[in-house]
Amino acid sequence: MSESAIVEMESIQLGIIGMGDMGKLYARTLSQAGWKNVNVCDMPSRYEQLRQEFEGTGITVMKDGHLVSRQSDWILYSVPAEFIDAVVATYGPSTKIGAIVAGQTSVKAPEIAAFEKHLPEDVYIITCHSMHGPTVSSKGQPLVIINHRGSAEKLALVERILACFESEIAHLSYKEHDRITADTQAVTHMAFLSMGTTWKHQDSFPWFDPTYTGGIENVKVNMTMRILSNKWHVYAGLAILNPSAKAQVRQYSLSVAALFKLMIQEKEAEFVSRIRAAGDFVFGNRGNREQILLSDNLLDQYSLGSVPKDKRKPNSHLSLLAMVDCWYQLKMNPYSHMVCQTPLFRFWLGISEYLFLNEDYLTDAIQAALYDKEIREDDMEFMMSARGWQECIALGNMEGYRMRFEDTAQFFQNRFGEAAVIGKQMIEMITRKTAA
Repeated sequence: MSESAIVEMESIQLGIIGMGDMGKLYARTLSQAGWKNVNVCDMPSRYEQLRQEFEGTGITVMKDGHLVSRQSDWILYSVPAEFIDAVVATYGPSTKIGAIVAGQTSVKAPEIAAFEKHLPEDVYIITCHSMHGPTVSSKGQPLVIINHRGSAEKLALVERILACFESEIAHLSYKEHDRITADTQAVTHMAFLSMGTTWKHQDSFPWFDPTYTGGIENVKVNMTMRILSNKWHVYAGLAILNPSAKAQVRQYSLSVAALFKLMIQEKEAEFVSRIRAAGDFVFGNRGNREQILLSDNLLDQYSLGSVPKDKRKPNSHLSLLAMVDCWYQLKMNPYSHMVCQTPLFRFWLGISEYLFLNEDYLTDAIQAALYDKEIREDDMEFMMSARGWQECIALGNMEGYRMRFEDTAQFFQNRFGEAAVIGKQMIEMITRKTAA
């Protein structure tokens, strides 16, 4: 390390307002990388608790955001999107002259609006978004940097500060970020949540059901459990506060309903034509791109259940067929969104690709969708669940979202520990594969 770099890391003051899971991840990563002045705070009521937690770490816990803002040269607001305006309104006016301000919210439109409204004119706005959760290694994951109001010199400083995360840097505008993450996060989460709600309404644990075990079913189950074991507000903010999300969420719900209506009427020609057209649009121009996922045998290792292969049953995969149809109806190329890919989106696109590029699997899914009466009630529940989540998001109902999320999570909570371990292993596997 050069002498100038050492001097910079010893003199620059870094600040984090909001010490939830992601705030703590950032604070620890920056401190462990050698940044000597990391100042953090949360709500004043948590001051003593945080002070004790970080005692001896070199991280300085302050009583409030005024103290962090006045002292720090780079300030990260790591608070839920629905609270960003109120928090910036409180602490923003105290920002040090010439400081760089960023946010870690997953939706940038309200964040940028809060910064423009409440920050002094003599500070810079260069925000960011790590495209992963706090339990996932940041190495190799996308990290979006948005230079909204900053000089080249300040942007270079931000890149040096964030280099310790070893992430793949992507430069976007805040509007580009929100448009892409509406697909890579909001719709993806809604699909997994709809599956969870379906199993809950069916009073069924999927790892005991021959329809939902093995291969790509393990991805559906484990990623659904991963979402439901996390905090509801992360997903609510992504869906409800992102201006681009509602149209995409609505189309997914419409695609589920349209396909289900064709299924129950057994309109095979129309159903197959629509599925094939969607598949050709999304996957027909992949070029020489390697498939995202590996073999069924590999995915079989990540199961919460133990249903033998010869006892497994075909699945309509309505959730996946509808996702590809949604992309087709919106004329959206999901591969162009890999710049903002999350591990969950990588799996979601991966299992969709896996289904559509394997003719035997796709044919089995089509036949099951049209003629297998045993799974019809699950598909009906899935359609209703998807519509319920879509309507909740369309109404902007945070409390309704919380109640639906926590009600579904309660049903599965006894398996969250095991699912977290398996889910982490799966994410490490697909990260290695897509980075290769």
